[in-house]
Amino acid sequence: MFTHATFDFLRDLRENNNKPWFEANRDRWEAHGRAPLAAFIEAMGPRLERVSPHYPVNVSARGGAAFRIHRDVRFSKDKSPYKTHLAAQFRHEAIRGPLPVAVHAPGFYLNVAPHGDGEMSGVFGGFGTWMPEPDALRAIRAAIVESPERWLAARDGMVLSGEALKRPPAGVPADHPCVDDLRLKSFIHVVNFTEADAVAPDFVDRYVEACVRSRPLVGFVCAALGLPF
Repeated sequence: MFTHATFDFLRDLRENNNKPWFEANRDRWEAHGRAPLAAFIEAMGPRLERVSPHYPVNVSARGGAAFRIHRDVRFSKDKSPYKTHLAAQFRHEAIRGPLPVAVHAPGFYLNVAPHGDGEMSGVFGGFGTWMPEPDALRAIRAAIVESPERWLAARDGMVLSGEALKRPPAGVPADHPCVDDLRLKSFIHVVNFTEADAVAPDFVDRYVEACVRSRPLVGFVCAALGLPF
């Protein structure tokens, strides 16, 4: 699947993020970017069933698990046309919206990029829900307030990442046992991998193992949102 050539291409793209260079290197993109990402997604199909039967793997080139290489530059000061990372999002069957809207739903995310500057650098998996919409965020927080023991058991051993409020949300006492988690705007557990991990023959299985370990967290979020898991 992913090889050192994948990372070489992404490093070169980082240094030459423009349409003429990309078109001249489109064969490299197809062979070392699009193809290995598609192979990874296809391999996830039967494996993700171990995690939850409610996460079917969509291998479609359009609207599927893979993110497009093209950046949306309409509202960005950075007009670089291409992403310098590969990414896939495995979404709940109830989520019908297209990417990138559906990335906020509870699921399993993969990021593949050379290490370096920028928040999308490196190889990592993200498990849970990132910056959910206000109604979903309120529902998750309400579930934590109602069942703090169950929440603490679900996220046991996991470090949650992302932005947080400076103060507890309205109505949450400062001495609540989960007050730090309740201040979070995302409920994401991140597992980092190395480039050597990503090019290893068993990388897809290592990623699935991380998905399995995150089942309690994702399952709690799904239950809070009324989704089967």
